[in-house]
Amino acid sequence: MTTYIPQLTLPESIFSSLPASILLPITLGSAVGWSTRPKQVPRTYLSLNQPPLRPPPQVFGPVWTLLYGLMGYASHRAYRIGTSPLNLPGTISAARHGTTLYTIQLGLNLIWMPLFFGWNRPILATADVVALVGVNGYLAWLWGTKVDATAGWLLAPYIAWLGFASYLSAGTGYLNNWDLSGAYKKADEETKKRS
Repeated sequence: MTTYIPQLTLPESIFSSLPASILLPITLGSAVGWSTRPKQVPRTYLSLNQPPLRPPPQVFGPVWTLLYGLMGYASHRAYRIGTSPLNLPGTISAARHGTTLYTIQLGLNLIWMPLFFGWNRPILATADVVALVGVNGYLAWLWGTKVDATAGWLLAPYIAWLGFASYLSAGTGYLNNWDLSGAYKKADEETKKRS
């Protein structure tokens, strides 16, 4: 069982506002994406040895925008429904615990791209995404069984994508001997040629 930890949790004003709940993860995810070697990432991605079924780079932006929106809506819904004063204390507690888990998973999510593409740490990035699967699986269960089934199910596409991302992260790391520096150098050289 988790605990509600206010110091590790986004402010309640975020969860109580539908626009803020949806726009916060979209905005933060976009900011991380644009701040992590934006010109080199697509070239780096294409120059890496990849496992089968890898999607083209232009798929990631729309997919992540949709998933961030769904997770934001799920957090708002679980908080709004779960913290109603008409609920039992156990439901209110589960909703609050979920907000702490949600905040932690959002932090784990946002650090993946810098770990993988910014700092060449594919082992840590893979551990991060595997942890994300576990945290979100538990969060979906917590919200889905203790607070609101719809909020739990709204996380299902995200968890499925995280499972696929775990496969891609581990496969890419393994196929590149857990060192992506060669692909980074190649992408940097191509960027300099185009400048």
